[in-house]
Amino acid sequence: MRTGRAILAAALIALGGAPVPAVAQDLGVLRSDILVIDPERLFEGSELGQKMLADHQNEREALAAANEELAAELEAEEQRLTGIRAETSPEDFRAMADEFDARVQQIRADSERRVRDLERKRERLPVEFLGQVDQIILDIMRAAGGVVLLDQRSVILRADVVDITDRAIARINDEIGDGGPAE
Repeated sequence: MRTGRAILAAALIALGGAPVPAVAQDLGVLRSDILVIDPERLFEGSELGQKMLADHQNEREALAAANEELAAELEAEEQRLTGIRAETSPEDFRAMADEFDARVQQIRADSERRVRDLERKRERLPVEFLGQVDQIILDIMRAAGGVVLLDQRSVILRADVVDITDRAIARINDEIGDGGPAE
């Protein structure tokens, strides 16, 4: 542990910072060349991130409802085909059954594609979010004298005062809100 702290202190000094930097005015974080942020908490804790997640959840629910509706329609069609089987020639029934099977396969493939597309969209949400809030984060970094911003998950040892996540959430909520029209 002692070696890790010595390395951290040496890194701060080498980057031009002092091991115990001064507190940045009205920022609540240390004035430091190196700052940390928790991107996941930033995304999930801000009104904008929460709105993006809620919109995605609404899309998932709409897709699930559409899939359930399609499944009910296909089940009804299958029952209709079963009902007319006795009064239809084997050749005609085979043609109808083959057409039905082809439609089912196409619907299934389309549904699976929409689910994959929606999941890829979910994976991109944090990146889109950061693109919308990057200027706010840069402003906070500059105000704190930061030149490097690290993901807090990749930092082994740090003082909590170099974490700008809460400040960034507050600024995003104040300046962007949920991203909708101003009230």
